[in-house]
Amino acid sequence: MVQSLVSANLLSVSSPTFSFKVGEQWKPMLLRASPGCGVRARTRAAATKAGPQPQAVEIPHQWYNLVADLPVKPPPALHPQTLEPIKPEDLSPLFPYELIKQEACTDRFISIPEEVIDVYRLWRPTPLIRAKRLEKLLDTPARIYYKYEGVSPAGSHKPNTAVPQVWYNAQEGIKNVTTETGAGQWGSSLAFACSLFGLGCEVWQVRASYDQKPYRKLMMQTWGAKVHPSPSSVTEAGRKILQMDPSTPGSLGMAISEAVEVAATNADTKYCLGSVLNHVLLHQTVIGEECIKQMEAIGESPDVIIGCTGGGSNFAGLTFPFIREKLRGRINPLIRAVEPTACPSLTKGVYAYDYGDTAGMTPLMKMHTLGHDFVPDPIHAGGLRYHGMAPLLSHVYELGFMEAISIPQTECFQGAIQFAKTEGIIPAPEPTHAIAAAIREALHCRETGESKVILMAMCGHGHFDLPAYEKYLQGNMVDLSFEEAKIKASLANIPRVVA
Repeated sequence: MVQSLVSANLLSVSSPTFSFKVGEQWKPMLLRASPGCGVRARTRAAATKAGPQPQAVEIPHQWYNLVADLPVKPPPALHPQTLEPIKPEDLSPLFPYELIKQEACTDRFISIPEEVIDVYRLWRPTPLIRAKRLEKLLDTPARIYYKYEGVSPAGSHKPNTAVPQVWYNAQEGIKNVTTETGAGQWGSSLAFACSLFGLGCEVWQVRASYDQKPYRKLMMQTWGAKVHPSPSSVTEAGRKILQMDPSTPGSLGMAISEAVEVAATNADTKYCLGSVLNHVLLHQTVIGEECIKQMEAIGESPDVIIGCTGGGSNFAGLTFPFIREKLRGRINPLIRAVEPTACPSLTKGVYAYDYGDTAGMTPLMKMHTLGHDFVPDPIHAGGLRYHGMAPLLSHVYELGFMEAISIPQTECFQGAIQFAKTEGIIPAPEPTHAIAAAIREALHCRETGESKVILMAMCGHGHFDLPAYEKYLQGNMVDLSFEEAKIKASLANIPRVVA
């Protein structure tokens, strides 16, 4: 029988229908490509019983720019010395020309280079999955779906922007790129992209995550990156921080300062950012564009869309295309961001101009911020330990197109265990915030009897985060929350800008 399945002379092909021989009988089969997961086969009888199947969703050929459809345009970034709107030439020491154009672009759609799409094909389109077993566990009438980005080579959504950023740098002859990383998902994604296009990659990883997640460091090094704990003695910014506090756990703001310093002082080097900036959010919209088509194919429309937020790229990538449809009056979902209680920039921060880094080397951006001096407690969701929120996402929040909540990490990991036991995927600590919020919503539906459609962003797997799970399972995880006095002191150092 095995030979009959693999022998070429026993396969008869007609359209997507194939036949295979069992004994003396031929049985028809349907072969359906499953994104990033090879080919799945089902008999025609099974397919008929299951009902009509959606057509395969193609990889988007354009990124979507929400700025084009907003009724009020977002405030510009400002030069930190002149306080005037930033000019393209001000950004040229850090970014290639095409990314600078994308940062200020107001076009609705931007074509994705074919070379980038070719790399996307390694894992895209990513699956949209209904969490039926989780629904059953919760005994809820709600239907829970998750868009799973953990099938990428780096295990998260981050390659969606790492690949185009490195490609644009390569096109301009840049030899090296620098970056920061928290949990290591962004750093590993950039290292992966650099290995494809032949660029050098130097990464400053936040000290707390550098110590908590050694295998992320090894992953980056496997793809050829040089990795430093941040703050480090390599840069002036790092040395100053260590002089003030040698035991600091670090922060994304500190790591950004170090990476920017090296890029700005080396002509053959540019800087890449994994979140926050407009062009990063733009690249991530492949998530939402695919998801809209996938939901349409199964006849569903979300009532609630939930995602975790740190800098905002994963959340924006899923929700921005849905916000476009909402602005057009086609759908009306509730859109909810979820952040850690230990770093609540949307729910506890102020909307003001602030630096994107600790040392004050970046342009001033209007965003929800806890102050660029704020150092979050070392929660396990290292990718959410950022003092500010993406300016464009902050603007969308101010316009009232979304809401935000914060959830402590023990509740998030409780939800993660439920999710892992029912859906089989161990989530990264970051999307556990979305899972916890989705569970809250589903349990509310159980009380009200509403059969809402809940869509959540599952931005990555937690295979390199198992020490955090060990801590939770052993009962040693505690909830860390911000201190009002700490935030007040940090906010006092925000630049005073009259907008």
